[in-house]
Amino acid sequence: MTSSRLTDSQRVVVTGLGATTPLGGDVASTWSAMLAGQSGVKVLTEDWVEMLPVHIAAPVAVEPSEILPVPQIKRMDRSGQFALIAAREAWADAGAPEDEPERVGVVIASGIGGVTTLLAAYDTLKERGARRVLPMTVPMLMPNGPAAIVGLELRARAGVHTPVSACSSGAEAIAYAVDMIRSGRADVVTAGGTEAAIHPLPLAGFAAMQALSTRNDEPERASRPYDKGRDGFVLGEGAGIVVLETLEHARARGARIYAEVAGTGISSDAHHMAQPDPVGAGASRAMMQAVQSAGAQPSDVVHINAHATSTPIGDVAEVQAIRRALGDATDGACVSSTKGVTGHLLGAAGAVEAIATILALRDRKAPPTANLEDPDDDVTLDVVRGEPRVLPDGDVLAMNNSFGFGGHNVALAFRAVPA
Repeated sequence: MTSSRLTDSQRVVVTGLGATTPLGGDVASTWSAMLAGQSGVKVLTEDWVEMLPVHIAAPVAVEPSEILPVPQIKRMDRSGQFALIAAREAWADAGAPEDEPERVGVVIASGIGGVTTLLAAYDTLKERGARRVLPMTVPMLMPNGPAAIVGLELRARAGVHTPVSACSSGAEAIAYAVDMIRSGRADVVTAGGTEAAIHPLPLAGFAAMQALSTRNDEPERASRPYDKGRDGFVLGEGAGIVVLETLEHARARGARIYAEVAGTGISSDAHHMAQPDPVGAGASRAMMQAVQSAGAQPSDVVHINAHATSTPIGDVAEVQAIRRALGDATDGACVSSTKGVTGHLLGAAGAVEAIATILALRDRKAPPTANLEDPDDDVTLDVVRGEPRVLPDGDVLAMNNSFGFGGHNVALAFRAVPA
């Protein structure tokens, strides 16, 4: 069903935003740093770094211990801590809707889940015995743990869900939340993604795949989407959360509306476990679905927050996908990759970048792509670099792309809502 055929009780809008990222402990500081091209990538200082070929990552700018009480932290995996912090900000930003719990839902994704809890518990088992394994270990390591934590916080009884689709998980959570609202299951859904995988084992695994940048001596310049010198992504961590509700519901309670989730698109490649389809066929289908379900034309898309992770193959495959999806209208859409400053937040990436897309539409300002000094010859897109780009006014679309290992593709299309 296209956006133009939806009633106000079916149109889904964004009324709250929350985040904790390598750039800041909230949405405002994260967005400000994105616009300024300020990097959150650092050299890691842990002792275990020396045994790895990669010494850099993008940890959160504000540690959960600065926000949450110690007893609460001890009962949550780091990914759950991030989700709770971001969800509390988003819920407050939305005005803390006072709905019946049976009409409130949660969809919070993670690509990997509580991996640090799992590995720490195994170390405890080996070194100190079974009796020293914490009773909360299983709830902490479950991929649905963060969603459950937020669901308990909000007393959500319409459903608490955790889609897992690698690096497209956060975006898929938002798409699932839209379907949840349009089906009538819920009036308000808190949705997004979280990830906390900066640990020697995930780093070693990604490094073994030659997926990570080894620019250890220049951490802030390591993530280089679309640049000829790119050599892999930088692992990041954090969470991004949005509050979604129907346009009718938001207006009835006088909520501030950031944007409408005008369209969503989901597809799969069936090509390779870790490599994208080189011609971007699956990714382009997701983008076309998002535009069509928004009741729009490719020419309505003025900005794309691209998945562009800074890998040699992936960046160019997405260029092909964008050109297949938008056709002759491609040159009318400016493209940004915010991973140049955040690194790759895996299951949280799509949600954090959806927030960036929403704010770009609100402020009519696209963030620059950091470290793009010598563009790849195959990147035939209008990539924003150097300074933010002013976006046109009017009834236009801004799109967020998210792709994941396993061939998962998700595209979200946002539109401004008149006051």
